[in-house]
Amino acid sequence: MQQTIIINFAGGIISPGNLYNILVAATKVGIRFVRFGLRQQLLIDITNYNIPLFTRELNKLGIDHEIDVNKYPNIISSYPAQEIFIRNTWLTEGVYKDILNNIDFKPLTKVNICDGNQSFTPMLTGNINWIASSQADHYWHLIIRFPKTNVIYQWDQLCYTNHIAQLTKALEEIIKDNSAIFIDNQDAKGEELFSLLNQQNFILRPAEKPVSLSSFNLPYYEGLNRYDNKYWLGIYRRDELFSVAFLKKLCQLCLDTKLGQLCCTSWKTIIIKGIEEKDKKHWNTLLEEFELNMRHAANELNFQVEDNCGEGLALKHFLVNHFSNEDIRTFGICFGIKTRKKSEVFSSILIQKRHLINFLGLKIFPVYDILCAKDFNPNERTGEVFSRSNPRFILPEQVRRSILKFYKYRLNTIQSSQQNHGAQSGLSRPQDVAFLYQCNTCLTVYNELIGEIQHNINPGTPFKDLPEDYCCVLCEENKSNFAKIDQSALQLL
Repeated sequence: MQQTIIINFAGGIISPGNLYNILVAATKVGIRFVRFGLRQQLLIDITNYNIPLFTRELNKLGIDHEIDVNKYPNIISSYPAQEIFIRNTWLTEGVYKDILNNIDFKPLTKVNICDGNQSFTPMLTGNINWIASSQADHYWHLIIRFPKTNVIYQWDQLCYTNHIAQLTKALEEIIKDNSAIFIDNQDAKGEELFSLLNQQNFILRPAEKPVSLSSFNLPYYEGLNRYDNKYWLGIYRRDELFSVAFLKKLCQLCLDTKLGQLCCTSWKTIIIKGIEEKDKKHWNTLLEEFELNMRHAANELNFQVEDNCGEGLALKHFLVNHFSNEDIRTFGICFGIKTRKKSEVFSSILIQKRHLINFLGLKIFPVYDILCAKDFNPNERTGEVFSRSNPRFILPEQVRRSILKFYKYRLNTIQSSQQNHGAQSGLSRPQDVAFLYQCNTCLTVYNELIGEIQHNINPGTPFKDLPEDYCCVLCEENKSNFAKIDQSALQLL
């Protein structure tokens, strides 16, 4: 009796005015809650008999939409993370908007536009994946994942920013015109795809080396948080449902405080950036009015569940409750839950449902397989099966064991990095490091030998080589607030 209206917001960027008008139209047909999807789009469940009225309202507003199908997948981007989670990059909010404005067609394939210095937005869940180059400003790596396959190909050329839209369109047309070769074909070849592309039409340069995908580090993405001299607000809903009444007031507050945009993320949440100090009280009042809970546990925020999947959400809550009761650490891990064959989620550890008996439409005896991504990096496409055919009642214990494997892998990686650095520098033990760097405000210590893996600072990184906007992981004081201190003074081994 229900269908889902899908409204794309390119790059996850939402105009408060447009969203407000959509919500007013939704109110007219009695819709009380809406959701956001994995590809940064708006999902509205509506009864069949209200669809004509609602779609007429959307058409009046000039809002493109689809009903129950996603023929034109949304373009996703790491724009929501820009400024607040991503620093030290040439990629600015203006560059994202220029690219999105140049894409004046509706892609039939999934397109991702991401900064390589982040893991907040999935980089390789698209078919055409653009990743900002660290080798040259305004140039982009391109990684193809052929539609309906896990076949990955990284192009050996970098593309100039202003030609991303044209090249995306050209590749789409080649793939569409040669669907038997490039769609649902495990033998698809990237060399063959690019041999059909007229490269003279684009500004390109050779890639000096392959793109280096950032190791996974999920930032805490909800609550009211300070950055620079402003605030950002992240809102997460445990049931994925956002009240229409709340969102309407949120849009109005954005307009009243001169915020021209908000963002939806690949974690089915929303982010509002650029909140001024003087307006902070208004946002707190809004949260209090609708009794919105903030600061959920990290072991709940690091799950990805398929869109519109009550079964997956129930399984997520089942596992989260177990993690909480058993006090299990899950920092640094992204869990995915997959109950449908053709769906796709972003995960370090994937819990995948299947049936032991699946014959002529008869599906009985559901079980779960646990799969680990390569190096536990959710941006990697290959991995291993950790455990097969687990009934639901033993699933939490098996997931716990996969978590232990993750931490063992990470510990081995850190120790190997420390040993390699020690061998190269003539230092064999952490004790040989005579000095540490301590924050004068909260006394947090930075150890050059250990680095900060969770913030993509590798072991062996000298304090002087940290970026100028480096800040304390605890109190966010500037780099200049750190003092060099003798290790023995801290009584550390």
